[in-house]
Amino acid sequence: MDQNWKAIMEKRVENTMKALQNHNMDAYFINDKAELIRKLDELVPEGSTVTVGGSMTLFETGVIDYLRSSRFHFLDRYEKGLTPEQVVQVFKKAFTSDVFFSSSNAVTEDGYLYNVDGNGNRVAPMIYGPDSVVIIVGWNKIVKDIDAAIERNRQISAPANVVRLGIPNPCAKTGHCMDCQGATRICCDYVLLGKQKIPGRIKVLILGEDYGY
Repeated sequence: MDQNWKAIMEKRVENTMKALQNHNMDAYFINDKAELIRKLDELVPEGSTVTVGGSMTLFETGVIDYLRSSRFHFLDRYEKGLTPEQVVQVFKKAFTSDVFFSSSNAVTEDGYLYNVDGNGNRVAPMIYGPDSVVIIVGWNKIVKDIDAAIERNRQISAPANVVRLGIPNPCAKTGHCMDCQGATRICCDYVLLGKQKIPGRIKVLILGEDYGY
């Protein structure tokens, strides 16, 4: 990576972390995947009941495999052989888990987490339920402000996820949001997380690499 660009990104991360902390969220800078796992060992007690929201970042960083170890009781939405009804039950149990893992569609430099969901099962436990929420993002998710976060979802997150899921929505063809109104729309619930009432419940781990959409 170009060292000049890295220096700029590290400054943006520093500013973003300060803003998150001002919003009562814990924030950490993580250099790489190995350091990420070491930090998770510190943050998540062994034996915890854990689960996840849908996230490519959690796969790309090895977090899903980490949670599948014998260290935790993992409510695994991705377990092979689950029926759709069983997956829904996993979604509902997320509210009583000790730790909920997810990524975020965007993190603003003024300390907000912006997320758009189809069913709400990812954003709802971020807001309420689990004692601890761990948000893992690559620094590519950092944007200037809420307007940029909205645009990022329309131009990057939503179209990429539609392609990943094999959904025939218009953005899969155009490469950007078309504000579709069909039954397969995945942009239904828009959640902005700001100042938190419970300090440290939400922990944001920002990696110095690009991950996810």
